Amino acid sequence: MKKNCILFTFVMLLAFLTSCKNESDNYIDPRGTDYAGSESCIQCHKTQHELAFKSSHFKATAPATLENVLGHFNKGNHVFIYDKNTKLVMEKRNDSLYQVLYKNGKEVEAHPFDIVFGTKHAQTSAFWKNHYTYELPISYYKSINSWATSPGYPADQPNFTREIAKECYACHSSNIASQYVTTSSDKVNSMMMDAENFMNPKTLVFGIDCERCHGPSRSHVQAHLKFPDLKKAQNIVLFKNLNRQQRLDACAICHSGNDKLKMKSRFLYKPGDNLNDYFRATPSSNDSIHFDVHGNQLGLLAQSKCFQKSEVMDCMTCHNPHENAPVKLASYSKICMSCHQGLKHNENTLKTTSAIELANNCVACHMPKTMSNAIKFQISTTKKMSNYILRTHKIGIYPNNKK
Repeated sequence: MKKNCILFTFVMLLAFLTSCKNESDNYIDPRGTDYAGSESCIQCHKTQHELAFKSSHFKATAPATLENVLGHFNKGNHVFIYDKNTKLVMEKRNDSLYQVLYKNGKEVEAHPFDIVFGTKHAQTSAFWKNHYTYELPISYYKSINSWATSPGYPADQPNFTREIAKECYACHSSNIASQYVTTSSDKVNSMMMDAENFMNPKTLVFGIDCERCHGPSRSHVQAHLKFPDLKKAQNIVLFKNLNRQQRLDACAICHSGNDKLKMKSRFLYKPGDNLNDYFRATPSSNDSIHFDVHGNQLGLLAQSKCFQKSEVMDCMTCHNPHENAPVKLASYSKICMSCHQGLKHNENTLKTTSAIELANNCVACHMPKTMSNAIKFQISTTKKMSNYILRTHKIGIYPNNKK
């Protein structure tokens, strides 16, 4: 009897341990069996995961929940006026959010917020329809704390037909894929729809997650859970092991503009790959005069003498990819001064700017906020065209600029 009890206890303990075995073994990632999912990283990298979870990278796309959507609903500034008879209202209906079009006081159509793009400076949204996503015509901009037209949308008439291409997700999410569908007339024969834009919502991995930058991690997770005393990281990409160009390429896959000839989808990129295998420069993409402050941060940085004269400077010299950029510019100044000790400002600058301000504001003067020509929007009440403003990554001397 005693032996049976011991045997029973042993079997139950074994079953319990088996059920508690690495959760990533039971997780099925839309990207394939080599992926473990970002949740598996928490077990060993809690601090990095908590920082990344709050970052703009991680929130590049997100479900349109009440917690994730910016802007006002049902009160305050939540109406966009197209003309005296036409308006678009941001409305909360039960637990869902909608953009509702009214003409002459009557509801014409309503579309839900299904996906949100961005969170740091502005946020645009999209809704699903027949396995395609369409951008909602009104977006929220933090700079004006208000709703305005989504980039490039007209301010005189609503438009719910702008399709969001699959390649847009390649820089705002970690995965989204096409799927085979069966026609209603013949459920045996299946057909592939447009592979570029036809998408399966179930394959969407929101935001830029851990594995988008460090590569598939299932083997890494399994190895370190099985051998927790391992000191050297196994089966994962560490940026410290990449050369400078590889580190730059890992950021450039999404931060070097969108005007090059695409050879392969960004979704296929793995850290350490050669970016030239994914894009080819065209005459227009080499025109540095037109590098926009929004999409080509690396192109602008590459024009800087600081970058050109350095053999080690890369994006992570100033940015921690696991967290948002610091609000206080003084933290950047310390990085600047690590190379620029002993340099003196000219007399005019010294006369107009205090020593403390000069020491803490390198970025404000040498990387000023600049208007984006790629992103423009119009406000409801004035219909005035405004430009999205971001800090340029071209480090230089900008006379009389202290923004």
